[in-house]
Amino acid sequence: QVELVESGGGSVQVGGSLTLSCLASGLSHYALGWFRQAPRKEREFVAGITWGSEFTSYSDSVKGRFTISRVNAKNTVYLQVNNLKPEDTAVYYCAVRPDNYLSKRESDYDYWGQGTQVTVSS
Repeated sequence: QVELVESGGGSVQVGGSLTLSCLASGLSHYALGWFRQAPRKEREFVAGITWGSEFTSYSDSVKGRFTISRVNAKNTVYLQVNNLKPEDTAVYYCAVRPDNYLSKRESDYDYWGQGTQVTVSS
């Protein structure tokens, strides 16, 4: 049984930082993506990483501010979010597919967590 649990969200001021975590269980050798959904907007890709961390990918809106990493021994993928802006306010989700293909498409992911809220205030 595959389970993803996000944590680390919260409320911060503009310019603040958070570390989001995704604890994954029930599968191995998977690529993982972080997505986010802001109010009244569609869910969008934020960042992704392959199993061995050989490849990472970021959306243009977060490049240079967010960093994705993973510790497979802990079954955990992290998303370090720095220099937060009000437009980063969203529910952040992690998602996996049962192979090591890194995709930016929501439909390519089979399993999703419940999400963690990030709120950035000015």
